Amino acid sequence: MVSRAQIEKVYGVNTFGLLYCAQYASRLMARSGGGSIIHMASIVGTRGNSGQAVYAGSKAAVEGITRSLAKELAGARIRVNAIAPGFIDTAMTQGLPAAVQAQRQASIAMGRVGTPQDVADVALFLASDLSRYVTGQVIGVDGGMLI
Repeated sequence: MVSRAQIEKVYGVNTFGLLYCAQYASRLMARSGGGSIIHMASIVGTRGNSGQAVYAGSKAAVEGITRSLAKELAGARIRVNAIAPGFIDTAMTQGLPAAVQAQRQASIAMGRVGTPQDVADVALFLASDLSRYVTGQVIGVDGGMLI
């Protein structure tokens, strides 16, 4: 069971924090003629995962917020998209037991764990004018991972 405090912390960061930041950023962007807001979602929010109901719910909310804000802010020339990483080589994932790491890697169609650079490259695309007609999208950076 997850405590109420843990639930509130996860939603506070992943959902409420995202909403507050988007509200303030969009005000500034609207004044300057537009921009790009990029949210961090997760493959877990898209696909779910055993033992991660709270986290998955908070990240699923990120997807809904992203799509709604994209519609609300398009008239102000503000694009809103999200990146949904899969299993990425970070300090957090390196701390998992070797058996879990091997299991996760085996679930990735491309046969390798993603890197922070893989995620950063998609963020760069979304922040640039190369994505000037992309809004309301959740882009998976997961190498074809199945969970």
